[in-house]
Amino acid sequence: MTLTLVIANKAYSSWSFRPWILLRHFGIPFEEVVVPLAQETTREQILRYSPAAKCPVLIDGETRVWESLAIIEYVADAHPELAIWPKEKAARALARSLSSEMHAGFQSLRSHLPTHFRRQVSKRELTPEAAADVARIEAAWSDARSRFGKGGDFLFGAFCAADAMFAPVVSRLHTYDAPVTAASRTYMDKVMALPAWRAWLDGADAEAWHIAKYEV
Repeated sequence: MTLTLVIANKAYSSWSFRPWILLRHFGIPFEEVVVPLAQETTREQILRYSPAAKCPVLIDGETRVWESLAIIEYVADAHPELAIWPKEKAARALARSLSSEMHAGFQSLRSHLPTHFRRQVSKRELTPEAAADVARIEAAWSDARSRFGKGGDFLFGAFCAADAMFAPVVSRLHTYDAPVTAASRTYMDKVMALPAWRAWLDGADAEAWHIAKYEV
């Protein structure tokens, strides 16, 4: 049975992007349902799929999984043949720790640099709190790369769940021209070069919906 992934607008939904890029990168077939945000019927439509009234939601027959990290874990359980998480125990532990940190943290960065995949690159000065978040993210990337990433271009060598969890941050840092180290920029460029990334951008560009508060 083909999976169904219920997502919000590709232009704005960082949470939806995480499982979407993971599924697309690993070649796992799925059907896509898009529920546009900020419409009169948005909450009603999402409640058809998720009791939390939030996207994304993964539907696998009678099973429904919501929250991006839970979806990624479900997909990893369903596909043990794929290196969705690093195979080595210590690397896998760090990847899960960083993914959980990303899922729960960095609120200052999220609010100051909102996700907007259609936005033209334009610099926005960081607040001290957002700058502290960027510093922590760069330190996390550097640590993962130095310990486990030497065999490839991504945090743990090959693209994995941790890269999917940080992919929206890559977009934020790029879109708002945040100051990052050369090593971080190289990593960001590798993520942005993925075919799955380009496919998501193409989808965002094709959307007709616009939310005014993000378009300022």
